[in-house]
Amino acid sequence: MIHKLNITVFSIGILFFNQLPAQDISLFNQLNGRLDYTAIGNTLNTTENNSAVNCVINTASSATLNLSTTQTIEAAYLYWAGSGSGDFNVTLNTTNITPSRTFAYTLDSSRQFFAAFADVTTLIQTEGNGLYTLSNLEQIEISSDYCSTGTNFAGWAITVIYSDPALPLNQLNVYDGLESVPDTITIELNSLNVMDTTGARIGFIAWEGDAGLAVNEVLQMNGITLSNPPLNPANNAFNGTNSFTNDSNLYNMDIDVYPIEHTINEGDSSAVIQLTSGQDLVMVNNIITVLNSQLPDASVTIDSIDLRCNSRELTIEYTIENLNSTHLLAANTPIAFYADAELVAQAQTINNIPINASESNQISFTIAPSNLNPINLSIVVDDIGTGTGVVTEISETNNTAEIPIEFLKSPETTPLNPLISCSFGNHEAVFNLQNALDEIDASFDLETVVFYQSLEDLITDLGALVNPTQYINTNNISTIYFRLDAEPCYEIFSVNLEVSDCDPTIPQGFSPNGDGYNDWFNIDGLYEVFLQHELLIFNRLGVIIFKGNNDLKWDGKSNYGPLKGDNLLPVGTYFYVLHLNVPNSKPRSGWVYMNY
Repeated sequence: MIHKLNITVFSIGILFFNQLPAQDISLFNQLNGRLDYTAIGNTLNTTENNSAVNCVINTASSATLNLSTTQTIEAAYLYWAGSGSGDFNVTLNTTNITPSRTFAYTLDSSRQFFAAFADVTTLIQTEGNGLYTLSNLEQIEISSDYCSTGTNFAGWAITVIYSDPALPLNQLNVYDGLESVPDTITIELNSLNVMDTTGARIGFIAWEGDAGLAVNEVLQMNGITLSNPPLNPANNAFNGTNSFTNDSNLYNMDIDVYPIEHTINEGDSSAVIQLTSGQDLVMVNNIITVLNSQLPDASVTIDSIDLRCNSRELTIEYTIENLNSTHLLAANTPIAFYADAELVAQAQTINNIPINASESNQISFTIAPSNLNPINLSIVVDDIGTGTGVVTEISETNNTAEIPIEFLKSPETTPLNPLISCSFGNHEAVFNLQNALDEIDASFDLETVVFYQSLEDLITDLGALVNPTQYINTNNISTIYFRLDAEPCYEIFSVNLEVSDCDPTIPQGFSPNGDGYNDWFNIDGLYEVFLQHELLIFNRLGVIIFKGNNDLKWDGKSNYGPLKGDNLLPVGTYFYVLHLNVPNSKPRSGWVYMNY
């Protein structure tokens, strides 16, 4: 169930058509749905290959495909074979064919045989029903080594897999290779899913069988002899016949199908084929099983992974599929998420997923710091979190999707020169944080800047400052952090905020007329900053008329000397002396004009 990659297994496939030693029969492809198959083909022998007649082998022969209107071609596989080292350039109707895979068998030092395979699905789908002719199969050995021993042959067959809405849901397995008798061969068929034995069948494509040789020739499945008399008697299974057409003149080749309801049991996942022959040379090239199947086939794909900078939180979008299946995948099928084989999260499917359908979902979770960086993330469908599944599937090896993940981490914080602003009291000031960007390299996208009051806020993306051009450093904030987008993460900068007791700005006049505007001698940057200051006001005669401090502002009246009272002083120019009373500070003095 766990760790499956693909349901189509090319167990003997090769990219170029190199011959191999005799190849064991193994699973080539598995198809699921309302499927069945037929096979057409023909021999190129003119008669049985025995030494009593001339060794004549044609270079072409024909067969007719006749499917019903409800049957749709899903796949078509061409096999051809013969005596000798091989002919790997043939023609099917008008299309030149070269094999994608070849097989070879050596009987002795003077006799060898070949078989070849080509996927002709597109051709057969295009041309449909009608006459098919295989031609240009020319390089067939008919030397005395073959003719004198009756081992000269050539032939071809096309396995046609079709769908039909009237069919039950079946699983169709295609096995191939090249194995031969005499004396005995045993073939184990794996990847079976026997849910119901009703209508179960097995088919063969085999070469070089002779109708006249029936010495201990027995075909068995799970120890039970297969037969289909009178076409295929129990003692002569491979005798030049086609079970689909009832043709008994396929000299030295067989296209045979047998019912196997009585040879298998529900729950079987494999079967053993055994063929014995005391004299007849038989080479099995292709085996097909057709079994009733009503099973889902869960698989998973990772659609996207959202990584946050300086965070171990993952947001994963994934899709659960029920593709090559014969039954829906039930809701609540468990899904497990692993980081380096350690369970980190769990989920389940939401809905029933029909045949050939899928369901997408999303999950977020955090990987603990104890896990390494990078990690290998695995998503396993039909897994309760222990590597154990609860759903019986067509394939138990395609439930996993894996991907390596490296968490994003920004570089160390880069400190910038401090920003300085004049205090307006309580060591607070207004700062334009955008001014810090003047030091930033122009290669950065300055439009992506976001300011935060702490490094923690930046990393968690909480509390971004909404008005950085008018920032007041309340709560004794002395350092601001900001980030700029940069691959693969972002860059972090810091800037210290320094509050300076700047020289106060002294106005040249004021008008204490009670209109609410400029009614007192307002020295900007003095009050709430220089808390210990002293302000002295003199008239033109040099007489002190006012003494002020942080709590006592001059409103045009005298609070000291002979003019002390509640009346406004006369319009005119007055002299001021301002003592800030801070270290290294000299008194400020000058004239101010008072008018009503």
